[in-house]
Amino acid sequence: MHSDTHLLLHSYRSAELQREAAEFTPTRPGLRHRMGWTLVELGLRLAQSGPGPAPAVAPATRTA
Repeated sequence: MHSDTHLLLHSYRSAELQREAAEFTPTRPGLRHRMGWTLVELGLRLAQSGPGPAPAVAPATRTA
């Protein structure tokens, strides 16, 4: 394919993609977006909460 023709085709495709991107307007965040932020908020709450219960310690064994 001739380089000028190749460049022209890329220019047309670029203009088409830019036009599609300009027309795209998301109405609300998708499920993945909302779920991700919910998990972030949950993680922050867990990190800010007080210390949990003390870890169980096994009783010391005597050696004779």
